[in-house]
Amino acid sequence: MCGLCGTFGSADHWTDGVGEAGTSFPAAERRRRAGVANEVLGLYGLKLMEWSNRFTLTGRTGKSAVVDQFGAIWAEAEKLTGRVCDPLDPAVIEAMEARRGTGSPV
Repeated sequence: MCGLCGTFGSADHWTDGVGEAGTSFPAAERRRRAGVANEVLGLYGLKLMEWSNRFTLTGRTGKSAVVDQFGAIWAEAEKLTGRVCDPLDPAVIEAMEARRGTGSPV
């Protein structure tokens, strides 16, 4: 996880606010981001859902955490799994590319 994201604590995350093409649809945009994050989180046995202006992160065992902002997802993922969850890990990127059936970057 990027240390800068964790530094801001409960402040708004930089990804909040504006959606694609400059439109602002917070709930829809959070659901879209959750879907993208799930591509990586699934590799760690986790699932993320947008719920009531927050995120719920759930593991295979049913253990879960409520996450207030997108930037805190990776720290919570690490707590739930007990291991480092790095979306930029070359092995994670390679696994995502293999899932998509491409050899090109995501």
